[in-house]
Amino acid sequence: MKLNKTLLAAAAVALVLPALGYAQEAEVAAPTGEATDQVKFILTSVLFLVGGFLVMFMAAGFAMLEAGLVRSKNVTMQCLKNVALFAIAAVMYYLIGYNLMYPLGSWAIEGYFSALFPAVAVLEPVGVAVDAVDDLSYAATGSDYYFQLMFCATTASIVSGTLAERIKLWPFLIFTAVLTGFIYPLTASWQWGGGFLSEMGFSDFAGSTVVHACGGAAALAGVLILGPRIGKYDSAGRVIPMPGNNLTLATLGTFILWLGWFGFNGGSQLAMGTVSDVADVSRIFSNTNTAAAGGALAALFLTTILYRKPDLTMVLNGALAGLVSITAEPLAPGLGTATLIGAVGGIICTLVVPMLDKMKIDDVVGAIPVHFCCGFWGTLVVPFTNGDANYVTQIIGFLCITVFTFVSSGIVWLILKGVMGIRAPEEDEIEGLDMAELGMEAYPEFGRAGA
Repeated sequence: MKLNKTLLAAAAVALVLPALGYAQEAEVAAPTGEATDQVKFILTSVLFLVGGFLVMFMAAGFAMLEAGLVRSKNVTMQCLKNVALFAIAAVMYYLIGYNLMYPLGSWAIEGYFSALFPAVAVLEPVGVAVDAVDDLSYAATGSDYYFQLMFCATTASIVSGTLAERIKLWPFLIFTAVLTGFIYPLTASWQWGGGFLSEMGFSDFAGSTVVHACGGAAALAGVLILGPRIGKYDSAGRVIPMPGNNLTLATLGTFILWLGWFGFNGGSQLAMGTVSDVADVSRIFSNTNTAAAGGALAALFLTTILYRKPDLTMVLNGALAGLVSITAEPLAPGLGTATLIGAVGGIICTLVVPMLDKMKIDDVVGAIPVHFCCGFWGTLVVPFTNGDANYVTQIIGFLCITVFTFVSSGIVWLILKGVMGIRAPEEDEIEGLDMAELGMEAYPEFGRAGA
């Protein structure tokens, strides 16, 4: 009995003394309740990793959205393109893009162009010590690299759907390599790499212009050079409907993108080491969600008014339009304002889609209205809620990034067209790129019915 009491007393002392010691250390290290640099480093790194794999899941969303909105004879090609572009983006961003985008003060042309031929991205060594990490006040280099890579891949995904059903595989993949290795990282460096747009005061929190309008501009250049699908417009200029094969998949893809956007915008807080940071992230999540809801509802009501029946594809793109619209400033607005910003995006998207058809610009999935046009709207409206931004600077920033992307992408598309051709032969397009280029079908048991 005495032995048991002695053991219990010793155990109590063993538990209490370390706790007292930890309390004293905590009082010395953080008397105001603020986390240490190590804790901030860990939490911010986790934010990037979680945000990064949410954005990565958007790749599945783009694949499903495109697979649902194309005709059944081109589904396999769209799935392959989305897997391949993601892999290409990963390699090109490692080899060139990451260091081109973040020159860390090493500019060949100050504020405009990073050092020529930068070395490949280098992560911190295995088992790195606290005093040897690249930046203890920020996050692990690997977490930042992974998070930013996902944005790069997203830019390429925007192009894929616009050019669907008539572009050949290999020219598209070569263009993807140029876009993800050079064009996107360079323009992103002007804002997020501390370049001239950042110094000017341009504000783009999570990439309405830097990512979405950039991808939209690249897609616009491509579609103008590529031309519309065979049979999309008749001799009188009337639009011939070419409905997607699976609106269930398209709806699933939209919900996946909606979910992934929380990582896209929330992770762009770039910090999670304080109460304020975490509260801001939660605010960003809430605003992001309600903007998507506003865009979807606006498209639902507007299509009902215009066409007397709601259009599911427009509602899906309306949700995405709302998400793009809030991406430039998801923190500052209140919930009501964020909903209205998203709703305007849904209206813009719904009105631009038929406008493009009148101009015979054949955008299969509506990526140009969603990403380019609503990217502009989201960028333009930032000063309405963020007093540090101004409308002139926002317009200048948008034009700098999109005009450069449009022109440089157009040059690449024209070179590819001249060297190897970018459009599938007419008979291949009619047959479908799945069989013509890949020799396989997404739905072989259903034959060609409804293709």
